[in-house]
Amino acid sequence: MRRSMDFGPLGDVEQLMQYEGISMAPISTGDASMSVGGVTVLPTARMSDIEDGSMAGLIIPGGAADSAAEEKVANMITTARANGMTVLAFGEGVAQAARAMDIDPATLADAPGAVIDSEGATPLMTREQLSLVAQTLG
Repeated sequence: MRRSMDFGPLGDVEQLMQYEGISMAPISTGDASMSVGGVTVLPTARMSDIEDGSMAGLIIPGGAADSAAEEKVANMITTARANGMTVLAFGEGVAQAARAMDIDPATLADAPGAVIDSEGATPLMTREQLSLVAQTLG
C-alpha cells in the first residue's frame, strides 16, 4: 500500500489482475491501516506471506514517497526475488525496485512499469505486456 497509489498510463492494474484470475492483497510496511481517498484499506498480506511463498508476486505501485518505509519495501522486494517471486513495479516504484535489486534505474527510466523476475528487469510499456505477465502469475 502507498499513499496516492498510482499505476500511471497502465491504468487500473487491480482490475486487470482480477480479469486474469489474480487477487491482490494489500501489504503494509507498518502495522496500521491506511486511508486512501476516504476509504480505509487494511493490510491483508504480511511479510511472512512473501517469505513462505504463498503469494504469486509482489506489486510496488507508484505513489507518495515514504523514506521511513523505503528500507522495508526494499526488503520485501529482495525477499520476493530470493523466493522466486515476480516483482511488478509502477511509477516511482520502478526506480525503487531497481535500486533494491542493484539494477541501474536509468535502464528503466522511460517505462511506466517494470517486471523483475528470473530473466532480469524488463520494461512494461503497455497493458498488453502487463496482461501477458499477469497470465504467467496465475
